[in-house]
Amino acid sequence: QVQLVESGGGLVHAGGSLRLSCVASGFTFSNYDMKWYRQGPGKERELVASMSRKGGVTSYGGSVKGRFIISRDNAKNTAYLQMNSLNPDDTAVYYCNAWAPPLSGSQSRTFWGQGTQVTVSS
Repeated sequence: QVQLVESGGGLVHAGGSLRLSCVASGFTFSNYDMKWYRQGPGKERELVASMSRKGGVTSYGGSVKGRFIISRDNAKNTAYLQMNSLNPDDTAVYYCNAWAPPLSGSQSRTFWGQGTQVTVSS
């Protein structure tokens, strides 16, 4: 059974930091890019950060670049999102995502975590 289990969300004041974790099981973690998405209240889902299979390539959404850091530990099947200098606009449900190109036209290779709430107060 594929699982992506997130933790680390919570309530923090503006300027504070949180570290999200995503523990994966049920698939070959090292074959997948890891990504973090978020969806704030009344907003569409937004890609926050991504990291390639072995960590060699990372990318960030423009609103978080310089504040957030994505990392992964393939030995622990875990992805992380270190969030610094948080502001209320970062308030959202954060989702862990595992992605790889499809092996065929019909094969799905995308897995999602359940989401964890991050709330940043003024």
